[in-house]
Amino acid sequence: MKAIRIHAAGGIDVLRYEDCEEPQLEGPANVRVKLLTAAVNRIDLELRTGTKRALVFPHILGCDGAGKIEAIDPEVSHLKVGDEVCIYPFVHCGRCEFCAVNEHELCTGKRILSQCENGTYAEYITVPAKSCFPIPAGFSSEEAASFPLVYSTAWRLLMTQGKLIPGEIVLIRGVGGGIATASLQIAASVGARLIASSTQDEKLARAKALGFELTINDQNADLPKEVRRLTGKHGVDLVVDCIGGRGWRKSLACLARGGRLVTCGAIAGANPPTDLRRVFWNHLKICGATLPTRDEFRQALKFFEHSRIKPIIDRVYSLREAAQAQRRMEERLQFGKIVLRNDS
Repeated sequence: MKAIRIHAAGGIDVLRYEDCEEPQLEGPANVRVKLLTAAVNRIDLELRTGTKRALVFPHILGCDGAGKIEAIDPEVSHLKVGDEVCIYPFVHCGRCEFCAVNEHELCTGKRILSQCENGTYAEYITVPAKSCFPIPAGFSSEEAASFPLVYSTAWRLLMTQGKLIPGEIVLIRGVGGGIATASLQIAASVGARLIASSTQDEKLARAKALGFELTINDQNADLPKEVRRLTGKHGVDLVVDCIGGRGWRKSLACLARGGRLVTCGAIAGANPPTDLRRVFWNHLKICGATLPTRDEFRQALKFFEHSRIKPIIDRVYSLREAAQAQRRMEERLQFGKIVLRNDS
Protein backbone atom coordinates (compact mmCIF):
# COMPACT_ATOMS: atom_id res chain seq x y z
CA MET A 1 0.00 0.00 0.00
CA LYS A 2 0.96 3.67 -0.27
CA ALA A 3 1.55 5.67 2.89
CA ILE A 4 3.25 8.78 4.20
CA ARG A 5 6.05 7.59 6.48
CA ILE A 6 8.88 9.22 8.39
CA HIS A 7 12.20 7.46 8.99
CA ALA A 8 13.54 10.07 11.42
CA ALA A 9 12.29 13.12 13.29
CA GLY A 10 12.70 16.41 11.51
CA GLY A 11 11.22 18.99 9.18
CA ILE A 12 8.77 18.76 6.32
CA ASP A 13 11.38 17.00 4.19
CA VAL A 14 11.23 13.80 6.30
CA LEU A 15 7.73 13.01 5.01
CA ARG A 16 7.96 10.26 2.38
CA TYR A 17 5.21 8.98 0.11
CA GLU A 18 6.19 5.35 -0.37
CA ASP A 19 5.17 1.70 -0.55
CA CYS A 20 4.87 -0.40 2.60
CA GLU A 21 3.14 -3.57 3.73
CA GLU A 22 -0.60 -3.60 4.35
CA PRO A 23 -1.56 -4.01 8.02
CA GLN A 24 -3.00 -7.38 9.03
CA LEU A 25 -5.76 -8.29 11.49
CA GLU A 26 -3.34 -8.95 14.34
CA GLY A 27 -5.77 -9.26 17.26
CA PRO A 28 -9.29 -10.41 18.04
CA ALA A 29 -12.21 -8.08 17.37
CA ASN A 30 -10.19 -5.95 14.93
CA VAL A 31 -11.09 -4.63 11.50
CA ARG A 32 -9.08 -3.32 8.58
CA VAL A 33 -10.30 -0.03 7.11
CA LYS A 34 -9.57 1.13 3.58
CA LEU A 35 -9.00 4.81 4.27
CA LEU A 36 -10.47 7.36 1.89
CA THR A 37 -9.45 10.46 3.84
CA ALA A 38 -7.33 11.55 6.79
CA ALA A 39 -7.20 14.91 8.54
CA VAL A 40 -4.10 16.84 9.56
CA ASN A 41 -3.71 17.79 13.23
CA ARG A 42 -1.10 19.68 15.22
CA ILE A 43 -0.05 16.48 16.98
CA ASP A 44 1.10 15.19 13.57
CA LEU A 45 3.58 18.06 13.42
CA GLU A 46 4.73 17.45 17.00
CA LEU A 47 5.31 13.75 16.36
CA ARG A 48 7.14 14.49 13.11
CA THR A 49 9.52 16.94 14.77
CA GLY A 50 10.06 14.75 17.83
CA THR A 51 8.68 17.26 20.33
CA LYS A 52 5.78 15.03 21.39
CA ARG A 53 7.16 11.50 21.74
CA ALA A 54 10.03 9.30 20.58
CA LEU A 55 8.76 7.06 17.77
CA VAL A 56 9.85 3.72 16.40
CA PHE A 57 10.78 4.28 12.75
CA PRO A 58 9.60 4.04 10.06
CA HIS A 59 6.31 5.47 11.26
CA ILE A 60 2.99 6.45 9.69
CA LEU A 61 1.49 9.64 11.10
CA GLY A 62 -2.19 10.58 11.36
CA CYS A 63 -4.91 10.04 13.95
CA ASP A 64 -8.08 11.09 12.08
CA GLY A 65 -9.51 8.98 9.29
CA ALA A 66 -12.61 7.80 7.47
CA GLY A 67 -13.19 4.97 5.01
CA LYS A 68 -14.80 1.59 4.45
CA ILE A 69 -14.46 -1.69 6.33
CA GLU A 70 -12.31 -3.91 4.10
CA ALA A 71 -11.72 -6.95 6.34
CA ILE A 72 -13.18 -8.10 9.62
CA ASP A 73 -12.30 -10.49 12.44
CA PRO A 74 -14.85 -13.32 12.96
CA GLU A 75 -15.54 -12.08 16.52
CA VAL A 76 -16.97 -8.80 15.22
CA SER A 77 -20.75 -8.84 14.79
CA HIS A 78 -21.83 -5.18 14.71
CA LEU A 79 -19.92 -4.26 11.56
CA LYS A 80 -19.69 -5.74 8.10
CA VAL A 81 -17.44 -5.38 5.07
CA GLY A 82 -18.34 -2.23 3.14
CA ASP A 83 -19.61 -0.22 6.12
CA GLU A 84 -18.55 3.44 5.95
CA VAL A 85 -16.92 4.50 9.21
CA CYS A 86 -14.93 7.19 10.95
CA ILE A 87 -12.35 6.23 13.55
CA TYR A 88 -12.38 7.07 17.25
CA PRO A 89 -8.79 8.37 17.49
CA PHE A 90 -7.92 7.53 21.08
CA VAL A 91 -6.30 4.48 22.64
CA HIS A 92 -6.75 3.36 26.27
CA CYS A 93 -4.70 0.79 28.16
CA GLY A 94 -7.72 -1.26 29.27
CA ARG A 95 -5.88 -2.32 32.45
CA CYS A 96 -5.69 0.63 34.86
CA GLU A 97 -8.10 1.40 37.71
CA PHE A 98 -9.89 4.01 35.58
CA CYS A 99 -10.42 1.75 32.57
CA ALA A 100 -11.85 -0.85 34.97
CA VAL A 101 -14.75 1.52 35.78
CA ASN A 102 -15.05 2.98 32.23
CA GLU A 103 -13.52 6.32 33.18
CA HIS A 104 -11.34 6.15 30.08
CA GLU A 105 -10.67 9.88 30.02
CA LEU A 106 -8.54 9.39 33.16
CA CYS A 107 -6.68 6.33 31.86
CA THR A 108 -3.02 6.40 32.92
CA GLY A 109 -1.93 4.94 29.58
CA LYS A 110 -4.19 6.96 27.29
CA ARG A 111 -2.83 8.27 24.03
CA ILE A 112 -3.89 9.53 20.64
CA LEU A 113 -3.83 7.07 17.77
CA SER A 114 -0.43 7.18 15.97
CA GLN A 115 1.55 8.15 19.09
CA CYS A 116 2.75 4.54 19.23
CA GLU A 117 1.06 2.57 16.46
CA ASN A 118 0.90 3.51 12.77
CA GLY A 119 -1.70 6.09 11.85
CA THR A 120 -4.04 7.19 9.08
CA TYR A 121 -1.76 8.76 6.46
CA ALA A 122 -2.11 5.51 4.52
CA GLU A 123 -4.38 3.43 2.30
CA TYR A 124 -5.24 1.01 5.12
CA ILE A 125 -5.26 0.84 8.90
CA THR A 126 -6.16 -1.89 11.40
CA VAL A 127 -8.06 -0.77 14.50
CA PRO A 128 -10.33 -2.31 17.15
CA ALA A 129 -13.88 -2.73 15.85
CA LYS A 130 -15.16 -0.73 18.86
CA SER A 131 -13.24 2.28 17.53
CA CYS A 132 -15.27 2.39 14.30
CA PHE A 133 -18.43 4.51 14.21
CA PRO A 134 -20.94 5.05 11.40
CA ILE A 135 -20.38 8.22 9.41
CA PRO A 136 -23.20 10.71 10.15
CA ALA A 137 -25.84 10.95 7.45
CA GLY A 138 -24.98 13.60 4.89
CA PHE A 139 -21.30 13.78 5.78
CA SER A 140 -18.75 13.52 2.98
CA SER A 141 -15.65 11.43 3.57
CA GLU A 142 -13.65 14.65 4.04
CA GLU A 143 -16.08 15.89 6.69
CA ALA A 144 -16.07 12.50 8.42
CA ALA A 145 -12.28 12.54 8.68
CA SER A 146 -12.36 16.10 10.03
CA PHE A 147 -14.65 15.27 12.90
CA PRO A 148 -13.00 12.73 15.27
CA LEU A 149 -10.17 14.47 17.14
CA VAL A 150 -11.04 18.15 17.36
CA TYR A 151 -14.83 18.07 17.27
CA SER A 152 -15.20 15.36 19.92
CA THR A 153 -12.58 17.10 22.08
CA ALA A 154 -14.42 20.42 21.66
CA TRP A 155 -17.62 18.65 22.68
CA ARG A 156 -15.98 17.41 25.88
CA LEU A 157 -14.53 20.87 26.58
CA LEU A 158 -17.80 22.74 26.16
CA MET A 159 -20.46 20.30 27.27
CA THR A 160 -18.82 17.98 29.83
CA GLN A 161 -16.22 20.24 31.40
CA GLY A 162 -17.56 23.70 30.55
CA LYS A 163 -21.21 22.78 31.26
CA LEU A 164 -22.33 25.23 28.60
CA ILE A 165 -26.02 26.20 28.61
CA PRO A 166 -28.04 28.21 26.06
CA GLY A 167 -27.82 31.97 26.39
CA GLU A 168 -24.39 32.10 28.00
CA ILE A 169 -21.69 34.34 26.58
CA VAL A 170 -18.64 32.47 25.26
CA LEU A 171 -15.26 33.83 24.18
CA ILE A 172 -13.39 31.53 21.80
CA ARG A 173 -9.77 32.46 21.29
CA GLY A 174 -7.65 31.61 18.27
CA VAL A 175 -10.56 31.13 15.89
CA GLY A 176 -9.49 29.38 12.71
CA GLY A 177 -7.63 26.62 14.51
CA GLY A 178 -9.27 23.22 14.80
CA ILE A 179 -10.52 23.23 18.40
CA ALA A 180 -11.53 26.90 18.31
CA THR A 181 -13.50 26.55 15.08
CA ALA A 182 -15.23 23.37 16.30
CA SER A 183 -16.08 25.13 19.57
CA LEU A 184 -17.51 28.07 17.65
CA GLN A 185 -19.88 25.79 15.72
CA ILE A 186 -20.96 23.73 18.74
CA ALA A 187 -21.52 26.73 21.00
CA ALA A 188 -23.55 28.51 18.32
CA SER A 189 -25.72 25.45 17.78
CA VAL A 190 -26.67 25.20 21.46
CA GLY A 191 -27.70 28.84 21.59
CA ALA A 192 -24.71 30.56 23.16
CA ARG A 193 -23.78 34.18 22.47
CA LEU A 194 -20.34 34.21 20.88
CA ILE A 195 -17.27 36.40 20.75
CA ALA A 196 -14.42 35.18 18.52
CA SER A 197 -10.86 36.42 18.76
CA SER A 198 -7.75 35.98 16.64
CA THR A 199 -4.53 37.78 15.84
CA GLN A 200 -5.32 37.57 12.11
CA ASP A 201 -7.89 39.84 10.46
CA GLU A 202 -8.39 37.33 7.62
CA LYS A 203 -9.60 34.68 10.05
CA LEU A 204 -11.91 37.13 11.78
CA ALA A 205 -13.33 38.02 8.36
CA ARG A 206 -14.00 34.32 7.72
CA ALA A 207 -15.77 34.08 11.08
CA LYS A 208 -17.95 37.08 10.17
CA ALA A 209 -18.76 35.52 6.79
CA LEU A 210 -20.07 32.50 8.69
CA GLY A 211 -22.38 34.74 10.71
CA PHE A 212 -20.31 35.35 13.85
CA GLU A 213 -20.51 39.12 14.16
CA LEU A 214 -18.68 39.82 17.44
CA THR A 215 -14.97 39.53 16.69
CA ILE A 216 -11.83 40.98 18.26
CA ASN A 217 -8.30 41.21 16.93
CA ASP A 218 -6.57 40.57 20.25
CA GLN A 219 -3.21 41.67 18.91
CA ASN A 220 -4.44 45.17 18.14
CA ALA A 221 -7.08 45.58 20.86
CA ASP A 222 -7.10 45.37 24.64
CA LEU A 223 -8.96 42.05 24.79
CA PRO A 224 -10.41 42.24 28.34
CA LYS A 225 -11.46 45.86 27.85
CA GLU A 226 -13.13 45.10 24.52
CA VAL A 227 -14.91 42.06 25.98
CA ARG A 228 -16.24 44.18 28.86
CA ARG A 229 -17.50 46.75 26.34
CA LEU A 230 -19.26 44.13 24.24
CA THR A 231 -20.87 42.50 27.28
CA GLY A 232 -21.98 45.65 29.11
CA LYS A 233 -19.16 45.21 31.69
CA HIS A 234 -20.43 41.72 32.56
CA GLY A 235 -17.62 39.64 31.08
CA VAL A 236 -18.07 36.20 29.53
CA ASP A 237 -19.38 33.05 31.19
CA LEU A 238 -16.98 30.71 29.42
CA VAL A 239 -13.60 31.08 27.70
CA VAL A 240 -12.12 28.46 25.37
CA ASP A 241 -8.35 29.03 25.46
CA CYS A 242 -6.08 26.46 23.82
CA ILE A 243 -3.33 29.04 23.33
CA GLY A 244 -1.80 29.51 26.79
CA GLY A 245 1.34 31.63 26.95
CA ARG A 246 1.32 35.24 28.01
CA GLY A 247 -2.24 35.71 26.78
CA TRP A 248 -3.55 33.40 29.51
CA ARG A 249 -3.96 36.37 31.83
CA LYS A 250 -6.18 38.06 29.27
CA SER A 251 -8.48 35.04 29.17
CA LEU A 252 -8.93 35.07 32.94
CA ALA A 253 -9.53 38.83 32.90
CA CYS A 254 -12.38 38.37 30.40
CA LEU A 255 -14.37 36.10 32.70
CA ALA A 256 -17.42 37.22 34.66
CA ARG A 257 -17.59 36.36 38.35
CA GLY A 258 -18.16 32.62 38.63
CA GLY A 259 -16.98 32.12 35.03
CA ARG A 260 -15.24 29.06 33.62
CA LEU A 261 -12.20 28.61 31.44
CA VAL A 262 -11.61 25.37 29.50
CA THR A 263 -8.40 24.34 27.81
CA CYS A 264 -6.80 21.43 25.99
CA GLY A 265 -3.74 23.06 24.47
CA ALA A 266 -0.91 25.50 25.00
CA ILE A 267 0.60 26.31 21.62
CA ALA A 268 1.98 29.65 22.88
CA GLY A 269 3.49 28.22 26.07
CA ALA A 270 2.61 25.77 28.81
CA ASN A 271 3.70 27.87 31.82
CA PRO A 272 1.74 31.11 31.59
CA PRO A 273 1.87 33.78 34.30
CA THR A 274 -1.27 33.68 36.41
CA ASP A 275 -2.57 35.97 39.14
CA LEU A 276 -4.19 33.41 41.44
CA ARG A 277 -5.99 36.14 43.36
CA ARG A 278 -8.20 36.76 40.33
CA VAL A 279 -9.14 33.06 40.40
CA PHE A 280 -10.26 32.88 44.03
CA TRP A 281 -11.61 36.42 44.36
CA ASN A 282 -13.91 35.92 41.36
CA HIS A 283 -14.76 32.26 42.05
CA LEU A 284 -13.40 31.17 38.67
CA LYS A 285 -13.21 27.57 37.51
CA ILE A 286 -10.43 26.27 35.25
CA CYS A 287 -11.01 22.90 33.58
CA GLY A 288 -8.69 20.87 31.41
CA ALA A 289 -9.71 18.08 29.08
CA THR A 290 -8.25 15.69 26.57
CA LEU A 291 -9.29 12.39 25.02
CA PRO A 292 -13.09 12.22 25.19
CA THR A 293 -14.64 8.89 25.99
CA ARG A 294 -16.38 6.72 23.39
CA ASP A 295 -19.71 7.78 24.94
CA GLU A 296 -18.84 11.46 24.44
CA PHE A 297 -17.67 10.67 20.91
CA ARG A 298 -21.04 9.02 20.23
CA GLN A 299 -22.90 11.98 21.77
CA ALA A 300 -21.02 14.41 19.54
CA LEU A 301 -21.74 12.34 16.44
CA LYS A 302 -25.46 12.30 17.27
CA PHE A 303 -25.45 16.03 17.96
CA PHE A 304 -23.89 16.77 14.59
CA GLU A 305 -26.30 14.48 12.79
CA HIS A 306 -29.36 16.06 14.40
CA SER A 307 -28.14 19.67 14.27
CA ARG A 308 -27.07 19.22 10.64
CA ILE A 309 -23.95 21.29 11.12
CA LYS A 310 -20.82 19.98 9.45
CA PRO A 311 -17.09 20.37 10.05
CA ILE A 312 -15.54 23.35 8.30
CA ILE A 313 -13.02 22.21 5.68
CA ASP A 314 -10.13 24.57 4.98
CA ARG A 315 -8.42 22.71 2.13
CA VAL A 316 -8.15 19.20 0.69
CA TYR A 317 -4.84 17.77 -0.55
CA SER A 318 -3.98 14.39 -2.02
CA LEU A 319 -2.15 12.01 0.31
CA ARG A 320 1.09 12.50 -1.61
CA GLU A 321 0.82 16.25 -0.84
CA ALA A 322 1.04 15.74 2.94
CA ALA A 323 4.10 17.99 3.15
CA GLN A 324 2.17 20.92 1.65
CA ALA A 325 -0.72 20.26 4.01
CA GLN A 326 1.53 20.23 7.08
CA ARG A 327 3.32 23.36 5.92
CA ARG A 328 -0.02 25.18 5.74
CA MET A 329 -0.75 24.17 9.32
CA GLU A 330 2.73 25.12 10.52
CA GLU A 331 2.25 28.57 9.06
CA ARG A 332 -1.18 28.81 10.76
CA LEU A 333 -2.91 29.74 7.53
CA GLN A 334 -5.89 27.40 7.88
CA PHE A 335 -9.44 28.18 8.88
CA GLY A 336 -10.97 24.82 9.76
CA LYS A 337 -9.65 21.37 8.95
CA ILE A 338 -6.97 20.38 6.46
CA VAL A 339 -7.72 17.02 4.86
CA LEU A 340 -5.70 14.44 2.91
CA ARG A 341 -7.56 12.41 0.29
CA ASN A 342 -6.35 8.97 -0.82
CA ASP A 343 -6.61 9.05 -4.60
CA SER A 344 -4.92 5.70 -5.28
